[in-house]
Amino acid sequence: QVQLVESGGGLVQPGGSLTLSCASSGTVLRADIFAWYRQAPGKQRELVATISYGGGTANSDSRFTITRDNRKNTVQLQMDRLKPEDTAVYYCHLRRVDPDQEFWGRGAQVIVSS
Repeated sequence: QVQLVESGGGLVQPGGSLTLSCASSGTVLRADIFAWYRQAPGKQRELVATISYGGGTANSDSRFTITRDNRKNTVQLQMDRLKPEDTAVYYCHLRRVDPDQEFWGRGAQVIVSS
C-alpha cells in the first residue's frame, strides 16, 4: 500500500503562483507513475500532469510544472500565472501497472481569488 498526502494548498490571487507537494509512504516502484488531478466544483476530476521515474512528463497546461524526487518519493506541482478557473481540489495520484493498482491522496484545496 502507498499513502499519499498533499500539502501546500491555499488561497492565492490571480496571476500568482503556488506549489503543491505530495509525500508518499510505503513502497513506490520504479514503474509507478505519479500524477496530479484536480476537481473543480460541479465538474469531473481531470488530469493535470503526470511524471515517470525517469522524469518523463505530460502536462495539460504549460503554466504547470510537475517534478519528482525519486529518493524521497515525493512529487510537486508548480503552478504559475494562476487563474480563478484553476480553483479546485488537487489530488496526488500514483498509478501502478503490475499489480494493477492506484492510490489517491485526500486532496488539497486551491482557491484563486482576489
